[in-house]
Amino acid sequence: MTPHDLTQLTASEAARLLQTRTLSAEALLGACLERIEAREPQVLAWRQYDGASAMAQARALDRGPLRGPLHGLPLGVKDLFDTRDFPSGYGSPIYQTHRPDHDAAAVALCRNAGAIVLGKTVTSEFATFSPGPTRNPHNPDHTPGGSSSGSAAAVGAHMVPLALGTQTAASVIRPAAYCGVVGFKPSFGLISRAGVKSLSESLDTVGGFGRCVDDVALLTSVMANAPQWRQLPVDRKPRIGVCRSPYWDKASASAQQAFESTVRTLAAKGVHMVDVTLADSVAALVEVHDQVMCGEAFKALADERLNHGELLSDRLVAMLERGSRVTFEQSVQHRAQVASARHQLGRGFADYDLLLTPSACGEADLGLERTGDPLFSRIWSLLGLPSLNLPVGVGDQGLPLGIQLIGPMMSDTAMLGFCRWVEQSLAASFL
Repeated sequence: MTPHDLTQLTASEAARLLQTRTLSAEALLGACLERIEAREPQVLAWRQYDGASAMAQARALDRGPLRGPLHGLPLGVKDLFDTRDFPSGYGSPIYQTHRPDHDAAAVALCRNAGAIVLGKTVTSEFATFSPGPTRNPHNPDHTPGGSSSGSAAAVGAHMVPLALGTQTAASVIRPAAYCGVVGFKPSFGLISRAGVKSLSESLDTVGGFGRCVDDVALLTSVMANAPQWRQLPVDRKPRIGVCRSPYWDKASASAQQAFESTVRTLAAKGVHMVDVTLADSVAALVEVHDQVMCGEAFKALADERLNHGELLSDRLVAMLERGSRVTFEQSVQHRAQVASARHQLGRGFADYDLLLTPSACGEADLGLERTGDPLFSRIWSLLGLPSLNLPVGVGDQGLPLGIQLIGPMMSDTAMLGFCRWVEQSLAASFL
């Protein structure tokens, strides 16, 4: 294979070749480094990477025994995770020289499974809404989304096959949609956040990016200690709830068209499709999510706010100011609302296996000042439900569009299997 061919492999395809020693870790990494050299000046996905150190790791892996399911796969790590061999700046000048002496739990597990940590990818400021320098790999005049901007862009530009991200509002799903890759946010709490800079205690979730469902299942299975995610047999077609949501009018015409085309394609394949209308109490959770996120960020970033306030962006200061107004009584009420909504949606999932919604309002926004609207993921992040972005073509501006598939809480194994079935069915329809 040529270096270009190697960078086009999915992580799952590359893993199979690496496991049989048909492909060397050195060759795959060398191809990725060539790709980075070619694309990074335009995309700016990386805060820092170390090709020489990574190559030494690759050669050691080629000489030694197979390490695990991620053996020899280059990995980008969002700069919200602590790493023992790279600075961790969390997207803020406050931590410009911060150098942890240990890995975040998720990073340590990936290394132990044979992944090569190539470097740190750009994050927005503390995973909020003030963007870093990263550009959309499909058009550098457009945002890649956030806050996992560098990770999604690095995979979208074929610099690496896999990358780590986190989601508090829409920070995996939206950049995955904008950059045309698969992004998976597992059920809240399944992957340890030890060593990940905290923003919102009840929302922050570790996830990942790849080029297909099998890729993200492979990556997250290691971090969740869930080897069953690497075997996704499905013995029936999924039942799908079609949830246009109360915010349907916020979706662009091209996003609506892609969504409806997906619905028609799946229905034509015999999938049982049922329209789902969210109760007003569930739809109202968009605003609840914002209050929970801001209120918890106000506490999580207390030291930065109190001792380094002059180094915070105006956008973050405004967010923390909103959080300061969230009372203890409101926080208790929010928890009750979330519990009630989970119960209500749990009853609905008796009638369908997946919910289908837009991933974002449309194609990536023009300009780099903002990371896009998290509207279509806020509810599901608040409820902690597993969610996955699937690319479904391009819009009027020639940029990627995505659909979001959501499963019941802690249904990740079955949910990933159903997502894989949907992915394969949609791919077949385009052949």
